[in-house]
Amino acid sequence: MAIRVLVVDDSSFFRRRVSEILDLDPMLKVVDTAANGKEAVEKSRTGSYDVITMDIEMPVMDGISAVREIMKTNPIPVLMFSSLTHDGAQATLDALDAGAMDFLPKRFEDIARSKEEAILLLQQRVKAIARRRPLIAPRSAALRPSASSSALDTAKAGSLASRSRSAPLGGVTPARQVPAPPIERKTAPKRTGKSYQLLAIGTSTGGPVALQKVLTALPANFPHPIVLIQHMPGTFTAAFAARLNTLCQINVKEAEDGDSLRPGHAYLAPGGKQMLLEGRAGAARLRIIDGNDKVNYKPCVDITFASAAKIYGAKVLAVVLTGMGADGREGARLLKDQGANIWAQDEETCVVYGMPQAIAKAGLASESLPLPIIGEAIVNEMSH
Repeated sequence: MAIRVLVVDDSSFFRRRVSEILDLDPMLKVVDTAANGKEAVEKSRTGSYDVITMDIEMPVMDGISAVREIMKTNPIPVLMFSSLTHDGAQATLDALDAGAMDFLPKRFEDIARSKEEAILLLQQRVKAIARRRPLIAPRSAALRPSASSSALDTAKAGSLASRSRSAPLGGVTPARQVPAPPIERKTAPKRTGKSYQLLAIGTSTGGPVALQKVLTALPANFPHPIVLIQHMPGTFTAAFAARLNTLCQINVKEAEDGDSLRPGHAYLAPGGKQMLLEGRAGAARLRIIDGNDKVNYKPCVDITFASAAKIYGAKVLAVVLTGMGADGREGARLLKDQGANIWAQDEETCVVYGMPQAIAKAGLASESLPLPIIGEAIVNEMSH
């Protein structure tokens, strides 16, 4: 049975264009359209749809308000279309906070190198989020950066300056064993007793909400640096890092070339670039480069994980969260070969069980964990 889609946009040209692209795939069927958010909300209550594609800026009711109403009454997976601007980034993040599952730039030429690639990507994204129940959590006004964010940053700085800066934990690397299938858990796993110096997290589709859930669970005195790789356009990562920084007790920033890795700080790889680690454990720095155009993802989880394996070896906890494809698998393999610990998000709580599934199927994940407990589990594993 074909996936039923509702296409929402105030432009009749764009509604027709999206409908034609989706209907090219026999697994997809556009069964209706709407010209504004109000129509979309009304149709979502009476129609039977598997996915809604939604514009952000529309008359009568905007896309963000529409998503919020749809999630209250009849949650349906929503794919947002947005502009690649600073304002577009802020609005897209608001839509994800409201419950949208994924987003794509409205200008298809911004997401692919050819028309055929753009068509395939849109079709794949719609199929990936279809029939996945949205994970709706209570939202608050704190999700939006405000004038109070600078005060929060000041408070963070004072907290970080007053805490003790202990040296990275040492320890003997345990002998590597043949990987066993990951164990699915509903409670945080027992601490392994491993010694760590770095937390590395990779994600894609569904990642913004997942990262927010994980990072807000970490305390201000988290004892290790954190590198974050989220598939996201370059105009979005600065806004996303700023938003996370307002929500988290740790410090979050968009990574810059030459940044020194500091405990309690998270560094988000800039979109359109590659992020590598160089130097030595305990005194590592970040390199931000353009990278090879033949690499599918910018940033790429595999590339950052591979560089972490060279610098930190066994002293890494790498976590792969929701996302399409298999980015992160080969980097995780290199980390595992060095004795590092690899976790994957479980299927039930993923928006798209692609990247974590690739890790699990390759026998690289020691744990397969539901999203709500991953932050707690990280603190338990790394903070002692």
